Amino acid sequence: MAQRVTLRKRQPYNTTSSRRRIVKTPGGKLVYHHLKKLPTQPKCGDCGIGLPGIPALRPRQYATISKRQKTVCRAYGGSRCGDCVKSRILRAFLVEEAKIVKKVIKSQQKAGGRK
Repeated sequence: MAQRVTLRKRQPYNTTSSRRRIVKTPGGKLVYHHLKKLPTQPKCGDCGIGLPGIPALRPRQYATISKRQKTVCRAYGGSRCGDCVKSRILRAFLVEEAKIVKKVIKSQQKAGGRK
């Protein structure tokens, strides 16, 4: 007959925060080891893919690592992926170009109207 295993914590429900694994001790007893939640990788705020170069940790563990490990040396590093940053820069450039073109056309129409 299998050996009984008693819970080590007071919470009896099988929830995500109460995951456990049965482990055999050197003395031959079976005991529960309570497992921690698995970390998820930080995601890009625009497209939602995982950010490469940033470790997947539980939220409290980010306080213990240095800033160098939490970011990437780029604009929006640690918040947006490289492709989204590239598209943001391109969009901003094209918007500025469109403003300049609009201004030039307006000035040409004004000059054409005077003649």
